[in-house]
Amino acid sequence: MADALVIVESPAKAKTIGKYLGKKYIVKASMGHVRDLPKSQMGVDIENQFQAKYITIRGKGAVIKELKDASKKVKKIYLAADPDREGEAIAWHLAHVLGIDEKEKCRVVFNEITKNAIKDAFKHPRRINSNLVNAQQARRILDRLVGYKISPLLWKKVKKGLSAGRVQSVAVKIIYDREKEIRAFVPQEYWTVTATLMADKSIFYAKFHGYGKEKIELKNEEEVQALLKRIKGQPFVVSDIKEKERRKNPAPPFTTSSLQQEAARKLNFRAARTMMIAQQLYEGIDLGEEGSVGLITYMRTDSTRVSETAQKEAREYIIDTYGKEFVPEKFRQYSTKEGAQDAHESIRPTSVMRTPDSVKPFLGRDQFRLYKLIWERFIASQMESAVLDTMSVDIVVNDAVFRATGSKIKFPGFMKLYVEGNDDDKKEEDNILPPLVIDQKLKNKGIEPKQHFTQPPPRYTEARLVKTLEELGIGRPSTYAPTLDTIQRRGYVALEDKKFYPTELGEIVIQLMEEFFPEILNVDFTAKMEDELDHIEEGKANWIHVLDEFYQEFQKRLKVAEEEMEEVEIEDEVSDVICEKCGRPMVYKLGRFGKFLACSGFPECRNTKPILKEIGVKCPKCPGNIVERKSKRRRTFYGCDQFPQCDFVSWDKPIPRPCPKCQSLMVEKKGKKGSYIQCLQCDYSENG
Repeated sequence: MADALVIVESPAKAKTIGKYLGKKYIVKASMGHVRDLPKSQMGVDIENQFQAKYITIRGKGAVIKELKDASKKVKKIYLAADPDREGEAIAWHLAHVLGIDEKEKCRVVFNEITKNAIKDAFKHPRRINSNLVNAQQARRILDRLVGYKISPLLWKKVKKGLSAGRVQSVAVKIIYDREKEIRAFVPQEYWTVTATLMADKSIFYAKFHGYGKEKIELKNEEEVQALLKRIKGQPFVVSDIKEKERRKNPAPPFTTSSLQQEAARKLNFRAARTMMIAQQLYEGIDLGEEGSVGLITYMRTDSTRVSETAQKEAREYIIDTYGKEFVPEKFRQYSTKEGAQDAHESIRPTSVMRTPDSVKPFLGRDQFRLYKLIWERFIASQMESAVLDTMSVDIVVNDAVFRATGSKIKFPGFMKLYVEGNDDDKKEEDNILPPLVIDQKLKNKGIEPKQHFTQPPPRYTEARLVKTLEELGIGRPSTYAPTLDTIQRRGYVALEDKKFYPTELGEIVIQLMEEFFPEILNVDFTAKMEDELDHIEEGKANWIHVLDEFYQEFQKRLKVAEEEMEEVEIEDEVSDVICEKCGRPMVYKLGRFGKFLACSGFPECRNTKPILKEIGVKCPKCPGNIVERKSKRRRTFYGCDQFPQCDFVSWDKPIPRPCPKCQSLMVEKKGKKGSYIQCLQCDYSENG
């Protein structure tokens, strides 16, 4: 007979933990939550201190039976769900289902799935933490109150099937507010004037800065012409040189938010995909002879803390690989932002010695890319700062000042391994200036004036939205990915070209919410609610009091909305496309993956078709045109608009000019060294 039953969330985690615990332990998976609030009703008794009515989740009956049967064969049950609020709630529900006494020390938590961490955790079991459970319950009930009270109103006044969410509504409002800024934006004209200069056969560039000591913005062509007149035929003379050494520090190891942002920038991963792959790396990967091993620490955290053991291991690796000069004198300590939950470490490899290359044969492509990102970021975070020599040179022409700036790496430090990405697609480039001296005359090789217009603020990418939510204190690490998924599924926003746009439906819902439920959309109010949930977790606030305080005001808003909210009719936008099945005009509809065409005769005619985007290239097989299409997995490809009569398809984008060698179709291809153009028929190619 086994000594104990250990219950975790997933089979992968069960397999890894079972290997470390041995035959005296039965390890089973609950497959996530086993109980939840019912979907068919509110499930919360508001009058009776917000008592929740939990029921067995549909399809979990067999899992519960298996766990109950296994529990009868052992002396002890350990609940080893993830080390956060959600994991604590899963353990609490399992304790209720299996009849475990709340005073029992049955809860086991660990930040990484490694032999030492698991064995140490089982030496120190604890009781289920009621504060963590209450914080999770409070969040769940808050979201249920908002969703189940506002949604019926939206069904009645706007459209059947709509729903409202507490955190999701704020995310949609942030996207909607940005769209309003973009619509209201008035571009302003401005000009730049760049001089191409030569010193000792080295060419470099300097931009107009101002007159004398005053910085001047060139606002129109008249001002540019006045400048060109003043400097025409005048010598360019070096008037000032500033040189200084600048230290650049590495980025801290990943938190959930920064991992999602960097994976979006560097790997083009959606937030949900990043979390799914990180979960796999955390729960365990089969490494052949070594067996199943958790490769990273717990991936839901907003702490940048690192254990001393991990820091020592990283330090030894850096010295062995790069040399002593690449480690700082003291261990690097990173400050965690105010309000962050510091229960876990940052996201890091469980062992530095499992280098990306050493585990690559056992990982899928995406698993390897994400592990490499986490591993490199962690190692870089423990390395010495980079040192850059920066140089700023002022060049006078008459009384006009042109400025050239440049930098070069004096000591690479952490940059030898890793440089953090950014949202603006700016690359760190070394613009190296030649040696210059005061009063040196430079050769003028040309002046280039250029007209520009100011740009509106950028729309949100997933990475930028996650960063904004985190900065505003909206949601917590575990909520970012599901929030972004939910607002798209509900049709409130669409993701086009990796940027979020509010839909007409999303705008209508936000406008109604702004009028009748302003607190729900108020960033400060929502951030304050997150703080209250944290206070519940810390034992500083009573969860029932927090819910009651919220509901008293919310109930007043509901009453006003029910009486005063007017019905809104959303009319479909009619296209000029005629349905080939019934002859009626087709209308634009919005689905989870963006707009599509549907017959206006629905439900009698259910014909739908994608909106085809022409790219200005004729089909090489027939008189048709090539259009952009999407595969079932949302991958872009190119095909003939006469499909299915014409079967031409290409994953690579065709270009509008023929091959100069054989006149066949040419396409854009991407290789390791960048993009290039290739003919589909002959061997002709050129740089992209």
